Formats: sequence, C-alpha cells, structure tokens
Amino acid sequence: MTSVSPTIVALATAPTAGAVGILRLSGPAALEVGRRLAPGIPAEPTPRHAYLSAFVDAAGRALDEGLFLYFRGPASFTGEDVVELQAHGSPRLLQLLLARALEDGLARLATPGEFTRRAFLNGRIDLTRAEAVADLVAADSESAVRAAAAGLSGALSERVRALEEPLRALHADLEGVLNFPDEAEGADEDAGSRVQALRAQADALMAEAGHGRLVRRGARVALFGPVNAGKSTLFNRLVGEARALVDDEPGTTRDALEARVEWSGLGVTLFDTAGLRETPGRVEALGIARTRELLSGVDLAVLVLPPGTAEVDAERWLAEAGATPVLRVDGKCDVEARSSAMPEVRVVDARSDDSRSTSPGTPPRLRVSGLTGEGVDTLREALLSRLWGGGTPSAVALVSERHADALRRASEALSRAEAASRLSTLEVVSGEVALSLEALGEVSGTSASEALIDAIFQRFCIGK
Repeated sequence: MTSVSPTIVALATAPTAGAVGILRLSGPAALEVGRRLAPGIPAEPTPRHAYLSAFVDAAGRALDEGLFLYFRGPASFTGEDVVELQAHGSPRLLQLLLARALEDGLARLATPGEFTRRAFLNGRIDLTRAEAVADLVAADSESAVRAAAAGLSGALSERVRALEEPLRALHADLEGVLNFPDEAEGADEDAGSRVQALRAQADALMAEAGHGRLVRRGARVALFGPVNAGKSTLFNRLVGEARALVDDEPGTTRDALEARVEWSGLGVTLFDTAGLRETPGRVEALGIARTRELLSGVDLAVLVLPPGTAEVDAERWLAEAGATPVLRVDGKCDVEARSSAMPEVRVVDARSDDSRSTSPGTPPRLRVSGLTGEGVDTLREALLSRLWGGGTPSAVALVSERHADALRRASEALSRAEAASRLSTLEVVSGEVALSLEALGEVSGTSASEALIDAIFQRFCIGK
C-alpha cells in the first residue's frame, strides 16, 4: 500500500483555540509538502528530531513559529513517511497551514481514521489495536481509559491470538488428514480433546466480553418503585448534587432524569424514574410508561420501597422490572429511625435463591436514607459488586458489540465442533473449526472484509 498511497493531510487537534495545534501528513510526499511550509528544514532531516522552524505561506511570509518532526517510514505510526507541524493553537492559523499543504495538489485531505487505517493496512497494528485508538479518544471514565490503553498495547490481541493460532494449527491438521490421508495419518487422533480445550478457552474469553462491553458503554442503573419512597432524594445523594426535584407531594417526578457518575473508575449512568402507582394523572401516567420502558434496558434496577411496605406489595413492584436484575432497598430509613427502631440487615439480591428473611415472609433489604446519607456508601458498594463482581474495571480490554458477536459465533462453532467430534464426520468438525477461525479473524483483522474495515474506521475522527 505504501508505495501507491497518496499523501494525506489533516489537523490532528480539535478546531478550537488552544496552546498547541498539530498538522499531520503521511505518505510519499509528506516531507516535501512539510518543507514547503517550513523551508528552513534540511532536505534530509534527522528522524524523530524536533526542529524549531518558521511556518510560511506561499509568498514566504511567516505565519508562525513552531516544531517540525519527521518520522521516516516504515518506522512510523502509519508505516509511511510522516511529518507533524506543531504550531500555536489558533483555529484560523491552522486552517491557513492546512490550505497551504493542499495548495499544490501533492496531498489530499485525509478521511476519518485514515492515518490509523494505513497503520493497520501496513501491518503496524492489528485491527483490535486500531479500534483501541478510537476507544481511547472516546473514553469518558478512568476504567475506559485504562482498558483502551490495555487494548492499544495488545491485551485483546494477545488473547485472541492465543486462541487463533492453535485453532489454525488444528484446522491445518484436520484438512491434512482429509486431503492427504497417507501423509497426515494420525494427525486427527486427539482432535476431540483439542477442540474441547479450545472451546473452554473461547468460553473464558466470552465471559470477559461482558465486562469489556460494560466498560466501553458504561453501566446503566435505574431507581424505581412506588411514589414517595425517597427515590429522588437518594438519586441526588448518589449524584452528589440536587438534580431531581424533591417534595412531599407524591408523583413529583414525571419523567426520567439521568446523570453520569464515576464509581471506582467505572462510568455509571443513573436514572431517577417516575414513581409507580395505580391511579396517576395523565402526565404522570406518561412518565410511568417511560419508567417501564427504561427498566427493560438498564443493567441493574434499584427498587426503593417506602417505610412499612408489605412484602406482597414489594413483590408487585418487583414484577415491574421484568427480567432486569433488581437490588431492593428500604428508603427513608431516617423516618423509620424516628418512628420505631428496626434491625439492620445485610444486602442481598432480591432474585437470589439464598435470600433469607429477618422475620418470616420478609426478605432482608438494605436500609438507606438519601436525606442523611445513611447506608448510601454501602448501597454504592453493593451496586458495583452486582455490576462488576470481583477485580477492577480497569483490568480488562474493551470489547465492542462487534467483538462480542464474533466471539459468540466462534464459541458456538467450537461447541458444534466438539459435538461433531463424537457424533459426526471429520469433515463437519473441520468445517466448524473453519467457521470459528473466520469469526476470530473478524476481531483480529485476518479475515475482515473491506466493508467491515470501512465501517470500523468511519467512526474515527479526521486526523486520527
């Protein structure tokens, strides 16, 4: 690709005022175009050396003074000759420099993600690391930043490669036996056990995919329950500011409110929803309908119950969440404390089989008060535990929906191959192994189609 690719140019920094603005070029004419903007640079500059230079217009008049850096291909990010001009961050100045770079027709404007795409096509990075570049730019939580950095250093690539390489070797052995039975005799003797081990490896990778997807998009948690249970006060306490209106009148919240927080590095979007009751007003009813719709799309729901809620009523509210996991809490425990002392209880999942009552017929719940803050830290820890489990959110590589789908198909193909190794022919086993390899290749890029590559890089920003 490098020898025939046109030279591309783009601004690598946002088009807003700042301390520094960067113009980036890549391709065979990168140095020539760069030296037209910075004529004081030697004809053969030292690679990776920062030169202080004047940047000029077509008439040779100075526009700015900044740094000129040259990276000789193939030892550059794209694998081609790359030049970066680091100027002052004036949007108008940068537009003048960009226009000058395009003026003589030696370079064209880069398309979104084209620099990173060239790095992939020139073998500088694989597809998962290329996607990690975009993930790092888009990261909006500490866990997403750290996980994207892990992906950029090859964490996901290594896991996929560790499965892909022995799978490719197995496929070669199976095809050898099928096509050259005399020369490859016996190569399929342990095919069943090999497939079984690789399927277990694929399943383990799939198990991590959920965590990676959660880090990428952030968790979604909704507070729901009957009216006047203290949801909005608890929402404000969890967010750390007064985002929701709070009043003693039932039905204050008519629509879903949302706020973004970060807990232990994990991005979490919290929703405060309209209280549920049987005879709402017309506008309130619309909010309740939206609550029910929202509950079906979150990762975890928190059922906030007012003091004295009977278990039969709690079960009725619980049914509103459908299949969404639920954590139940007793809200307004400050009211309980003023009226009657109640024993503290441990946190359990309302859907857990080992839920045990503190008294007959009453499942234990976490007692919280959004007003005083009692139990809120414990609630936050319980939510993180339910969302994440053990370990830390930054200890995974980001996994996109595309990755997860490909890994799922690879795992399913290996499951079929394992069954075929016992019940069917070697041709079927080999075919399923090939399907698994193809799915993994969509993650690593070894079997990615041009259309898939186009779709991936279209989400990049120009200049990256």
